[in-house]
Amino acid sequence: MSRPKITVVGAGNVGATAAQVLAARDYADIVLVDIKEGLPQGKALDMNQMGAVRGYEPNVTGSNDYADTAGSAVVVVTAGLPRAPGMSRDDLVATNEKIVREVTERAVEQSPDAFLVVVSNPLDAMCHVAKNASGFPRERVFGMAGILDTARFSTFIAWETGSSVKDVTAMVLGGHGDQMVPVVSATTVGGVPLRKLVPADRIDAMVERTAKGGGELVQLLGTSAWYAPGAAVAQMVDAVLLDEKRILPCTAYLQGEYGIDGLYLGVPVKLGAGGIEQIVELDLDEAERAALDRSAAAVREVVGVLST
Repeated sequence: MSRPKITVVGAGNVGATAAQVLAARDYADIVLVDIKEGLPQGKALDMNQMGAVRGYEPNVTGSNDYADTAGSAVVVVTAGLPRAPGMSRDDLVATNEKIVREVTERAVEQSPDAFLVVVSNPLDAMCHVAKNASGFPRERVFGMAGILDTARFSTFIAWETGSSVKDVTAMVLGGHGDQMVPVVSATTVGGVPLRKLVPADRIDAMVERTAKGGGELVQLLGTSAWYAPGAAVAQMVDAVLLDEKRILPCTAYLQGEYGIDGLYLGVPVKLGAGGIEQIVELDLDEAERAALDRSAAAVREVVGVLST
């Protein structure tokens, strides 16, 4: 039986990290595509040689040609400019819209049955671009943001409570930006509600740090983060190709769920072999629902800037 093929478009830090994490899982062949000659070929060669050390059978191909991506089960889109210091995600709209539209069209021409996982920023708006460019149903086009934001929130909670991050259950919804909504009411450590463990002002500080988490890393690094984002992408691909039925926060196209229609927004979904198999509606408290509505309004504003 042949292994499924995963294409990662964009061999920058996030794309390469996602490819490397997926290669180590050892169930799929990976194609790393980039416009820059030599870059995807070099990273692929390096990853294949890492397999000899770590003891897995990677089959990573680097290419500048979309013909090599034909028949992919999943296409991950990381192409586009990353954020620079002082730049908001929204500043990237015009530039990345062109890039994401073009790579989506080229990728789906080769892989008409693929699932599309969008990672390029501004994330929520780029999901709209990929959905329009591909013509795919909403089950097959979704974005990676909530897993990353939740991972950041969970990390801060583990540090604050002196607990293992494995025992933290958290959920971050909404747009991927300063308007994201950590659902404190659904957040527990070892089954104990966060509000019983940590005073309100400390929770507020963690929520704030989570919302500005990407910006904090841009300030430190001079560019966007990649280890946690790359791993988050791989978790989504695993959920689909291994039919894991994971409940994960993803950027999904809403058609009335949470009272929001015709918009990509971060919500918990069940991810499996059918892509988005279910959108899970949490019981939000009033403040959380209001925050989600504000987040949706902020996303709509950015989507309004798109030319399509």
